[in-house]
Formats: sequence, C-alpha cells, structure tokens
Amino acid sequence: MHHDTNLQRDADASNEKREAFSRIKRWRWFGLFVVLPTLLASLYFGLIASDVYVSESRFVIKAPDAKSSGVGSIGAILQGSGGGSGQEQASEIIGYMRSRDALADLSKTVDVRAAFSSDEADAFSRFPLFYQDDSFEALFSYYESMMTVSTDAETGLTVLSVKGFTAPDAQKLNLGLLQQGEELVNRLNSRINSQAISEADERVSEAQKRVRDARIALAEYRNRSEVLDPQQQGIGVLAVSNELIAQQAALEAQLVQIRRTAPNHPSIRALEERIAGVSRQIASQTGRAVGTPDGLASRMTEYENLAVEQEFASQLLTSANTALEQARSEAQKQQYYLERVVEPNLPDAPTLPNRLKNILAVLFASLCLYLVGWMLAVGIREHAPED
Repeated sequence: MHHDTNLQRDADASNEKREAFSRIKRWRWFGLFVVLPTLLASLYFGLIASDVYVSESRFVIKAPDAKSSGVGSIGAILQGSGGGSGQEQASEIIGYMRSRDALADLSKTVDVRAAFSSDEADAFSRFPLFYQDDSFEALFSYYESMMTVSTDAETGLTVLSVKGFTAPDAQKLNLGLLQQGEELVNRLNSRINSQAISEADERVSEAQKRVRDARIALAEYRNRSEVLDPQQQGIGVLAVSNELIAQQAALEAQLVQIRRTAPNHPSIRALEERIAGVSRQIASQTGRAVGTPDGLASRMTEYENLAVEQEFASQLLTSANTALEQARSEAQKQQYYLERVVEPNLPDAPTLPNRLKNILAVLFASLCLYLVGWMLAVGIREHAPED
C-alpha cells in the first residue's frame, strides 16, 4: 500500500513537471520577446540610467528699424547685399548651431568632450557610446543628439535646448552656444556692411570713370570740330547775320531812293556792289550756322549729347558719393542683433530620462513585435499541408 502511494506521488510530480515544461514551452516566445526586454528596460531605466538635465534658452534675431535708414540708399544696398529679414538671420543661426563649425567653435571655450564623458553618466549614455570611437565625427554625432534648436511657430522665438549629465554642464553648453550665435550675428553684420561699402565704393569708381570719359570725349570733340560751344557761337553768328541783314535793308532802301530821284547817278554802281557784298557776307554767316554739313546746327546734336552725358555722369557721381557716405555711416551701427528673451537656465532637477514612459514604450513595442510574430506563425501553420 505504501509502495503504491509512492508511485502515485512520483507520477503526480512527473505530471506537474511535464505541465510546467509544457507551459514554459508554450510561453517561451512571449517571455523572450516581451518579458525579457521589459525586465531589462526596467532594470536599466530604474536602476542604471543616469539623470539628464536640460537647459533651455530662447532668443530672437532683431532686424534693423526700416525707419532709421533711407529707403533708397543704404537700405537698398543692404537688401542687394543679402541683408534679408531677421527671420532669415535666425535660420542662419539655427543652421550654424547644428553644424560642425559650431561644435568646433564651442570646443574652444567649453570642454565639450569632458561634459559628454562625465562620470555622472552611465556606461551606456556617456561619450563615446559603445559603437563609437573617440573621433570628432563621433563627437559631432553625439552632439547632435544632445542639443535641439528650432523656431517656436506660436511665439516666433528660437528655442535652444541642451542636455547634460549635470546641471552646470547643461547650462554651460547652452550659454556657450548662445555666445557663439551672438558672435555669428556680429560676423554677419560685418560681412553685410563690408559688402555694402564695397559695392558703394565700386559704384563711385564707376561714376568717376564715367565722368572722366565724358569730359575727355567732350574735349576731343571741341578740338576736332574747333568749336567751344556751338550754341553760344551760333548766337554770335546769328547776331552778326542780323546786323548784316539790317545793313543790307538800309542800303537797298538807299538804292531805291537814288534810282527814283537820279536814275543815272554815278554812285548807283558802287551801292549795288556794296549790297552784293553784304549779301555774300549774310550767306556766309548763315552757312556757318545752318544749311551746311559743317554748320553749327549740325554739330549741335553731338555736342549736346556729350554735354548731357557729362552732366548725367556728374550727378551719378554725386549720388554714388552720398550712398558711400551713408554706407559708411550705417556700418557704424549694428544692423542685426541677437536678443536673449530667456537666459540659459540652471536646471534644479533632471527631466530625462522619463523612466516609466520608456519602460512602457519598451513593453508596448515588445507586445507589438510578439503579436506580429504570433499572427505570422498562426498563418503559416494554417496554410501548412497536413501530413
């Protein structure tokens, strides 16, 4: 009887083992793909993951006041030199802060590598990560994951957030990037002003050359045509011609009077010759002014063109000199500036990682992966041929 009891007990124990083994076998994939990742995530985020502090600052790029500069002078020059709006400048700052140049410049004032390799960070978070080397490219890749900079659509402000494993490191990195942004704005100002002055100076040189060429062309024309001023000389010629016409009229009146009173007077012949001589002089004076290819009238058009070109070139030179002086004056002022709306804060508590959220995210992702695999397995079994 006792022997039968022992056998029964052994049989029950064996059945329990088989059931437990069957249960484990049935749920092994669930444990592998769901339970194990969730346990590992709970262990890492609950006990190992280091605290991460986030320092945030906000700034805006202020554009120059359009009322403070002439609309048609330096303002036009700056716009033609790539001055743009404050929003465009903010985009340049954002692009710079995300670049390798920003990291290289920041490393000159802040020990970025030491901040990201802090002893406060866990082995899975500190730089370099297990799959990275200690190169600058790896540091830049890590830097990109530790900072974000973007424009807030609601306020129009640019938001800069920097992560660190200690609160002072996060604030120091944020402040360093902000200072680098301010220096870039100053360099952009300098570049815009230099370009504006250079273009204005180039316009002055072009205007000076145009004035010079116009004066030379006018002088050459005067020497070639032997005419100082066709208009003034034409007035003189016409004045002489008018005097000769009046003289001719007087002589003709005198001749008519003599012929009427003494048709055979001996002075008639001499008077006719004088009238003929005056007529020739009148024709000569008129020819100097008009009616011939070499007349003053035919030379007037070219002379006036040259004179107008000289006058226009002189006015252009005056305008270019004024624009140059305005450009130099505006260069003494700051065209754009970075205004800090919110200073980089010193975080008093870590905000990352969000431990519970990360654990739940791993659990959800694991469940999704498991369910997808389970449905695939069920589908394969249903369509498998039966032996």
